[in-house]
Amino acid sequence: MSERKMITAALPYANGPVHIGHLAGVYIPADVYARFQRRLEKEVAFICGSDEHGIPITIRAKKEGVTPQDIVDKYHEIIKKSFSDLGISFDEYSRTTSKKHYEVSQDFFSTLYNKGKFTEEISEQYFDEQAGEFLADRYIVGTCPNCGNDGAYGDQCEKCGSTLSPSELINPKSMLSGNIPVLKETKNWYLPLNDYENFLNEWIIEGHKDDWKPNVYGQVKSWLNDGLKPRAMTRDLNWGVPVPLPDAEGKVLYVWFDAPIGYISFTQEWAKKNGKDWKKYWQNENSDLVHFIGKDNIVFHCIIFPAMMKAHGDYIMPTNVPAFEFLNLENDKISTSRNWAVWAHEYVEEFPGQQDVLRYALLSSAPETKDNNFTWKDFQTKNNSELVGIFGNFINRVAVLIHKYYNGIVPEGDINAPELAEITKAAAEIENFLENFEFRNALSAMMNLARFGNQYLQTEEPWKTIKDHPEKAAHSLFVAAQIAVGLAQISEPFMPFSSEKLLKMFNVSQLNWKEIASEKILIKTGHQINPAELLFSKIEDETIEFQIQKLENTKESNKKTNPKANPMKDEIQFDDFTKIDLRTATILTAEKVEKADKLLKFTVDTGVDVRTVVSGVAESFTPEQCVGKQVMILLNLAPRKIRGIESQGMLLLTNNADGKLVFVTPDETVENGVEIG
Repeated sequence: MSERKMITAALPYANGPVHIGHLAGVYIPADVYARFQRRLEKEVAFICGSDEHGIPITIRAKKEGVTPQDIVDKYHEIIKKSFSDLGISFDEYSRTTSKKHYEVSQDFFSTLYNKGKFTEEISEQYFDEQAGEFLADRYIVGTCPNCGNDGAYGDQCEKCGSTLSPSELINPKSMLSGNIPVLKETKNWYLPLNDYENFLNEWIIEGHKDDWKPNVYGQVKSWLNDGLKPRAMTRDLNWGVPVPLPDAEGKVLYVWFDAPIGYISFTQEWAKKNGKDWKKYWQNENSDLVHFIGKDNIVFHCIIFPAMMKAHGDYIMPTNVPAFEFLNLENDKISTSRNWAVWAHEYVEEFPGQQDVLRYALLSSAPETKDNNFTWKDFQTKNNSELVGIFGNFINRVAVLIHKYYNGIVPEGDINAPELAEITKAAAEIENFLENFEFRNALSAMMNLARFGNQYLQTEEPWKTIKDHPEKAAHSLFVAAQIAVGLAQISEPFMPFSSEKLLKMFNVSQLNWKEIASEKILIKTGHQINPAELLFSKIEDETIEFQIQKLENTKESNKKTNPKANPMKDEIQFDDFTKIDLRTATILTAEKVEKADKLLKFTVDTGVDVRTVVSGVAESFTPEQCVGKQVMILLNLAPRKIRGIESQGMLLLTNNADGKLVFVTPDETVENGVEIG
């Protein structure tokens, strides 16, 4: 096994914040693994960064009316801070819009091009004549041929889950202009993945059938069994890394070509800052390359990227790709578009100082081999019953009792006590589980040591034996102190914030993993410990109900056809409605009200009479724009004086999409006084 670990975590798209699905399925397990490898004193490079190219970025930018650079600048900082706040210990977190990344990815492409690894192909692709650009698959919408969904994209129908191509859509339209796109010839550069089928079969199907996760192995095997085809490594877009060829104007590198190269370019950035040799991590057979990803990225990390690296010739292949399945939220699929998520940055704000609670809860529900589910009630139970009731309770009892009976000085005990073997056992189990990417089992092994500590104290009862058998009490608290420090040490990969508090509480330094597992005494007799500090606090029902209500509000909001619409007012009875007298009317005159910037005074022909109405619309209309306009009026509203003018009724107005006031008017001109309802 190599002494050097090159660990990568999937690059998050910088078109929105990260949520608990991302954390549970990639980043927290990757961080646990990286922290653990450092404790084994391996050379570790833990690398990630924001993926700032690709269609999701440009779609978000168009939707918000800003540039793609504005979008990535905003979300890169939000994502980076969320990771830092939650203790994700990247050695480098960069971004694919960096100058270094452009250089490395363009050089990678040029190397493959100069080696003749690409084929040039001319194909017909959809083109928006009004927008003047080729359309990426996600910019084409139409009717799904499989389920009839009118909002299917050119690459996928999100209603039925079918994978599509733009040519399969019925009545395709451009998302840019709404027009029907035309087919136009364009040239792109393809990597013939079929040329690498034998290599991939030998490397993965034969070489990793016994040590890769079944979900990863099975998906790769299925792709290879179906046969691989050439895949375009360039795109006709204006946002991305420019293709470094003289005849490639208006073309960028395919986002799944440049994004994984980010692992390499970011490693180079880190190496330069820290005086390291990046090639030792990427071009040396004595290095282990491990990719942490979600299951939707398996094909890119196990087929396309390895084929790229094989074509290049200088790079090692991944030792393992421990892809995770998906995490659901309250029995429903997490969806960024529906805002059905628990966002990392919001959690940090709403649960200050409780980062480890989320890390623990998500690790215990990690979707390692199948989709799993997160609920707020389960989160509360894990905190209150396990972290507070078991882990925190044991630590607190040990520290409090040592201070109460021995002024905070560790008493004398038998260094050969059989109970101390439980620490070594826990460390060995955790090491075995983490080396095999079994994070839930590793977490259970940690908590089992805390359970053992609680049971040991409960059996020994030093608060009773201190009176008649002081030597026995001293020994039991000596042993308990060893277990507590053992927990302080082995909890660090899982709960780094709590581990740091524990090390300070017991006044000890962090040890490497071999020292923990070596059956040595972790804290000596006569050692002074610090006062007990609360590690975890009970989470009350009100806190959880608030989070559940947030999700319920999201669910209700998702039912709206207009997300900006205000909630319905209190329900009324039919008899209440019949009292309302709405009529068509015409504005005869309009003038400003003196010393009132927002008010206009109208003379209105209601068909019943001619009356005066005062309305606060002067910021949206000039008097001249209103004269002659047919409107709707609430006729039987009780008169009231506004700025000394008696207003007899109310004109009906609403806001358009831009927030500007508009009159509610009949579709066709009708007589004044016609009743509405």
